Amino acid sequence: MAFLQRAEYIVGAVLVLAMVTIGIINPAFWQLDNIFSLLRSNVVMGIMALGVLLVLVSGGIDVSFPAFAVAGMYLTIKLMLLVGYQGVFWPFVLATGIGMVLGFVNAFFVHRFSLIPLIVTLGTASMVRGFLLGVVGTSMININIMPKQLINFATAELWSVVNPDGTHYGLTAMILIYAGLAVAMHLVLTYTMIGRSVYAMGGDAVSARRVGFNLRRTTFFVYGLAGALAGFAGMLHSSMIWLANPRDFGGLDLDVIAAVVLGGASIYGGKGSVVGTMLGVFTLVMVKNSLIIMKVETTWQRVVVGLIIILATAITAYRDRKKSV
Repeated sequence: MAFLQRAEYIVGAVLVLAMVTIGIINPAFWQLDNIFSLLRSNVVMGIMALGVLLVLVSGGIDVSFPAFAVAGMYLTIKLMLLVGYQGVFWPFVLATGIGMVLGFVNAFFVHRFSLIPLIVTLGTASMVRGFLLGVVGTSMININIMPKQLINFATAELWSVVNPDGTHYGLTAMILIYAGLAVAMHLVLTYTMIGRSVYAMGGDAVSARRVGFNLRRTTFFVYGLAGALAGFAGMLHSSMIWLANPRDFGGLDLDVIAAVVLGGASIYGGKGSVVGTMLGVFTLVMVKNSLIIMKVETTWQRVVVGLIIILATAITAYRDRKKSV
């Protein structure tokens, strides 16, 4: 049937089946506090995944975004503490700008020298982390000295529930930021010329150039926006967990790429959607959450993530091969 050809429907069906299965095995899965926790865990990872989606659709790959997220977050908070600034808006602008500038560095090397994106982003990630730890510092900024305005901003809730024992849990308002960015990304990719150029470049860069798409502009747009989203997500992450750790996000690149590929994006470029990516992120977060509930060791969680990448990539490749026949 035609709907089975769309990755979003397949991932959605798998997600529903997994939720029902996990709920039967462990009824605690359906408790409201667990659902709210899952949605909260989607926010930062999902925002980063939107940037990775953009890069994958364009035919590239990016593993530098966790380093850019840390750089944007840690440098911004260090500066806030240095000057005593307590606002929220400008720190997010600065962190986003830092990520964007670093993304432009990726774009420069990828486009100007026609280098392999994986090699470029591995190199920039290593350089940024090395600079951050070797020059800026390795000390963790904990809740005692974190700017209070940032903490207050990220603790806003859309709905909260108070338990009989006085404890409470709630649905974070940060989910609205994630949803807003996802809608904006969907509109850009679907209804704008720059969005069409991203798909065209990922499908066939030579043909895209021949029909008039400016691949230089598209490359800078893709990597710049991916870096900006990473910087923004890093700042949001720090605000939500009430600390800034320069060693954060280690290994997150694998999780995010796995989620985007699981959502139907092709590692060969030209295919992918925002809806599929969001479903992929939720599925991966849910799987990891369930493994934690079942007390599966972290090392085995990495095995599961690796298997998800291999299976999702194999399914995508098989689907593309069937369409080309």
